[in-house]
Amino acid sequence: MSSQLSRRAALSCLAGTAVLMGTACSTARQPSAANTAADSLHLDPTRFEPQAVSVGGQSIAVRAYLGVLYISKPVDAAYQVMNIYVPEAYFQGAKVAGFDARTAPVFFPNQVGGYMPAKPGTAQAATQGPGAGKPSTIGTALLKGFVVASPGARGRTLKDAGGTYTGKAPAAIVDLKAAVRYLRWNAGVLPGDMEKIISSGTSAGGALSALLGASGNSPDYESYLQTIGAAPGRDDIFAVSAYCPITNLERADAAHEWLFNGVNDYRAIQVSMLDFNMVRKEVAGTLTPAQMQVSNALKPLFPAYVNSLQLRTPQGQVLALDAHGNGSFKDWVATYVQASAQGQLDAGKDLNQHSWLTVQGGKVRSLDLDAFVRYAGRMKLPPAFDALDASSGENNLFGTASTDNRHFTDFSVQHSTAGGAGRAEDKLVKMMNAMRYIGSQDARNAKRWRIRHGTIDRDTSLAIPVILATALQNQGYAVDFAMPWDQGHAGDYDLEQLFVWMTQVAKAN
Repeated sequence: MSSQLSRRAALSCLAGTAVLMGTACSTARQPSAANTAADSLHLDPTRFEPQAVSVGGQSIAVRAYLGVLYISKPVDAAYQVMNIYVPEAYFQGAKVAGFDARTAPVFFPNQVGGYMPAKPGTAQAATQGPGAGKPSTIGTALLKGFVVASPGARGRTLKDAGGTYTGKAPAAIVDLKAAVRYLRWNAGVLPGDMEKIISSGTSAGGALSALLGASGNSPDYESYLQTIGAAPGRDDIFAVSAYCPITNLERADAAHEWLFNGVNDYRAIQVSMLDFNMVRKEVAGTLTPAQMQVSNALKPLFPAYVNSLQLRTPQGQVLALDAHGNGSFKDWVATYVQASAQGQLDAGKDLNQHSWLTVQGGKVRSLDLDAFVRYAGRMKLPPAFDALDASSGENNLFGTASTDNRHFTDFSVQHSTAGGAGRAEDKLVKMMNAMRYIGSQDARNAKRWRIRHGTIDRDTSLAIPVILATALQNQGYAVDFAMPWDQGHAGDYDLEQLFVWMTQVAKAN
């Protein structure tokens, strides 16, 4: 350990950042690198690109460490890299937004969507695609005083030159954990408080952010981390931001039909690949009798799962469902939609057109959840995630090195039309589900969470984020959970509020 600290002190001197280590610099030469995997993971602090990052008319000078390989045995070096941005002020002993080189929290946003391969994020605002014209999340974080480390990660469609699949589960979460370990391994070389890493992601990226926060240091992942040459050490994190997390996949089909059963018309999204990019196309229709039968069969599976969790409100009320799917848990889900509606009323919005709301004296007195769901509409066909023909993105996620798609639920295995698609092992399914690690003695859970899921986001059931948030609250963790009004499937739409929360939790602890 002493040699590791001396090396980091030397690197700090080389970069002009001895202030980080509290040591004096000498003219001694930097020690030569040992021929070990761990030693190869030391960041060279001199290899950076100076950049000026601008957001909303404000600009900040940063050092950008681009394409940093965070493991010693890469499977796909195009994706297992990270972009790290550090405000230049931290190398000069100055502060940004009240933070300095020692206290700056580390923002850790992944770019994963659909469990696809993801390159690291950049500080420049997007000029094309869904994010075009929006402020850069990374740029905003830098202006708020955060050090930013955006990891790339493997995804479900990757193949090597021999045609072997290299990005199936649990590759993405293993990569994110390896990136966290890399940051801790270089604590003292990089400015920033590596004990205050705050992850963020949207959709599948939100699920991975939640999983990263729930499964810290779990031994389940250790062999995978060693295989790719991850740095030794811890991979738990300080806090989690998760937008519309597509998580709890093995329960998501039943949760979806619990909510949407009886809503037979749909506006579905067909996803196809074009030049390695996902293309989403809306298709409208009505469920077939066979699909209605599947929905009817899935819905009754959900109450038993909810009841097994023994979730409680902050007041101690047990949240449960009867055999028909009604009960206190359903009312609990409705309270979040109702609270969102109340926020709109308080902001002066007229909601009288919604017959499923009862408004009296400027207050939302009740909400008919079933009628609200009919208003929101169905988007996915049953089963929404583990397709009977094993054609979904989630089936693709649970493939193997040689098999593209597999089932991951008992229901779809029993009703499969895929002809021998096989089933993913339970341990593998567990390793992709944050719910399986919350409260576990074998994992260190993050204690601070911010979860957002729009009221009309139909990509997964509203029950899924409610279960996640409530389970975390029941463990005594600080959870900021809300359903933004009329918000669909998206993330980073409330950056000012996000960074207010991140700054508060970072400074309060």
